[in-house]
Amino acid sequence: MKRILIIACTIAVVLSSAGVLVAKEITVRGRLQKTVEPGGWVIAAGKSKYLILNARNFQKETWFKESAEVEAIGDTKPDVVTTYMEGTPFEVRTMHPVEQTGASVDAGATRVTRVMVAGDSIVQAQPDTAILTISVVTQGKRAIDAQQENASKSDAVVRAAKTAAGTGAEIKTSGYSLQPQRVYRENQPPTITGYEARNSVTVTISDLTKVGGVIDATAQAGANDVAGISFTLRQDRAARDQALKEATREAVSKAQVIAQALGGRVVRIVEVQEEGLERPRPMYEANAGLMRASAQVATPVEVGSLEITSRVQLIAEVEANL
Repeated sequence: MKRILIIACTIAVVLSSAGVLVAKEITVRGRLQKTVEPGGWVIAAGKSKYLILNARNFQKETWFKESAEVEAIGDTKPDVVTTYMEGTPFEVRTMHPVEQTGASVDAGATRVTRVMVAGDSIVQAQPDTAILTISVVTQGKRAIDAQQENASKSDAVVRAAKTAAGTGAEIKTSGYSLQPQRVYRENQPPTITGYEARNSVTVTISDLTKVGGVIDATAQAGANDVAGISFTLRQDRAARDQALKEATREAVSKAQVIAQALGGRVVRIVEVQEEGLERPRPMYEANAGLMRASAQVATPVEVGSLEITSRVQLIAEVEANL
């Protein structure tokens, strides 16, 4: 069976006067295509195909890619038999790309080009966590006076925060400082007039309805500074995935619109990159003016919604009619 296959595949080759198969130098012009055999390449010239036996010698060239039009000079190898025999075995000596011009391209010819597009999306989600930073600030003539007063009030504030926030809340000290208060006069060394102690506590709660109550309770216990309140989303996987999905769809849609404008179609997506994810947090600002121990009105807190932003950039191959 092997002898029959060899004879059938070499009928069209050149024979010497002695009837021996000989190589024939030819010039081939056509488009590069991948073969069914992994790593194989052929030059498709009309209805004929030429199997490149030494394709590795040219694969590092930037122009060596599928659908590229090339011109090659080399020898056919009628004595070579491959697994699939996809085309005439062809050992290439020289190969170079063929530049296309408007005058030389046939009507209806196509060319593959690459386009880069970006897709953006914004997904709104309801926050599930609030983070408050509450401080107790005290002053005294002596450092020990400011420190002891601060310790007493801070202890009361922490106990009030735990009661108001309820079970499941996370309360921890996030900062502490004891600093001298100085007065500066011209041509004189600074004078220490007293000391200021600051103890900051961070409260993280999941029950957003208790945010205002925590502010009121800690204010009555002695807290006199709130740096701010931030709302976030601890379980944000679903929202992030949705934003990423919509951004990708938008980018693909843009590539398809460009392809249609060129009279062609998207052949494949070459590369996709996620450029970043932004999760803005709505802020509720508070200050010492809100901390009134005698407050009779509950502090109102509007939670609002979060906007999760995603951006995707992709490169698509577009087959366009010239």
